[in-house]
Amino acid sequence: MSAASPARWSTPISLIRLEGADTKRFLHGQSSQAIELAPAGACLPTCLISPTGRMRALALVRLDEGGADLLVLDGDGAAVHQALDRVLFPADRVKLGPIQPATLVRWSGALATIPANEPNLLSPGVDLGAGGAQPAWFQPSDAALPAWLEAVPALSPEAAERQRIRQGFPAAPGELNDNTNPFELGLAPWVNLNKGCYVGQETLAKLATYDGVKQQLRGWCTNRTGPAAAEACAPGTTLTTAAGERAGVITSALAGSDGIEGLALVRRAALEEPQLLANGSNNEVLTLEIQVPAGFVAPPVGAGGKG
Repeated sequence: MSAASPARWSTPISLIRLEGADTKRFLHGQSSQAIELAPAGACLPTCLISPTGRMRALALVRLDEGGADLLVLDGDGAAVHQALDRVLFPADRVKLGPIQPATLVRWSGALATIPANEPNLLSPGVDLGAGGAQPAWFQPSDAALPAWLEAVPALSPEAAERQRIRQGFPAAPGELNDNTNPFELGLAPWVNLNKGCYVGQETLAKLATYDGVKQQLRGWCTNRTGPAAAEACAPGTTLTTAAGERAGVITSALAGSDGIEGLALVRRAALEEPQLLANGSNNEVLTLEIQVPAGFVAPPVGAGGKG
């Protein structure tokens, strides 16, 4: 299969259905996207974060006349459901449905046939890991793939993970966790800084206003192979500069026949370094080439610049 050939891959997600007149207002206050005034039919990307701005999950909100489908793309769907249930008041006109399994199908390349006006075709206008604003397909657990998508060749799990890493699409637990915020992960388009009050708003506003982003997601690679090299750059490995200064930590790694690649959170002071050293637990030191992932979006103006 050539690099330009279309290919698809599937990942499990969680579906949480919310219904009632207050659904949009409720989700607006619990996530980073402006939802309350969005029209039915909109598909909006959003981050579910803690009061201190830390990542809990990535999600899409699919609005309709009766409520919304919250599609948790990555993160703990059960924890998200529990958190929403905890903050629902009796006066809220919102019915929270049970968590349900579903699948998100992404693809790279241009497809000859994509149906129009299909509600399961998601176009949130952000990079979902397939590049640009490529749409994706929502597949309920009891549904089969449509014929036009079934005909697209499927990537192996290894190839799908390579695609994720090269685009820089964050995943739990390496990138989505209690130590990261949306701007560090290149998720600026998933956050609306002009909306009203929501969980985590104060922290994100300060990050954008006071140059507060202290680390950013970066890709890395090495042409070294073998078990010793893989151990030397396993997730959790500390990165340093050539001068020995702490530079960050590896969050994801994938070994292939021609080398190893992955993602890392790199400290602000080391963002301009073209190479960093992985100081493995096996006392092996590897030189890693550092680059900005294809899908990474820089933090908002005023955040994360050089001081």
